[in-house]
Amino acid sequence: MNLVYGALLLHSAGKPINEANVKKVAEAAGEKVEEAQIKALVAALEGVNIEDAISKAAMPVAAAAPAAVAGEAKKEEKKEEDEAKKAEEAAAGLGALFG
Repeated sequence: MNLVYGALLLHSAGKPINEANVKKVAEAAGEKVEEAQIKALVAALEGVNIEDAISKAAMPVAAAAPAAVAGEAKKEEKKEEDEAKKAEEAAAGLGALFG
C-alpha cells in the first residue's frame, strides 16, 4: 500500500511514475523495497488516468455525505421532540401534586 501512496505522491508532484522514482520514494520513507512489487505497480498504473480514477473514487463519498447530514438532523429533531415530550410529562406529573 505504501508503494501506491508513493505513486500518488509522485503524481501530485508532477513526476513520472516509473520504477526508479517509486523506488526512491519508498527508500526515502524507510520501506524495504521489493523490485517485483515496484514492477507490478508501475505496470498496473501504465495507461491509467490517475486524476480520473481519483475523481471516480471520491464521488460516492461526496454523494453519501449529504444523506448522513440529513440523518443527523433528523436524529437531533427527534431528540428535541423527545426532550419536550418528557418535560410535558414531568410538568403534568407535578400538576397532579397540587391538583
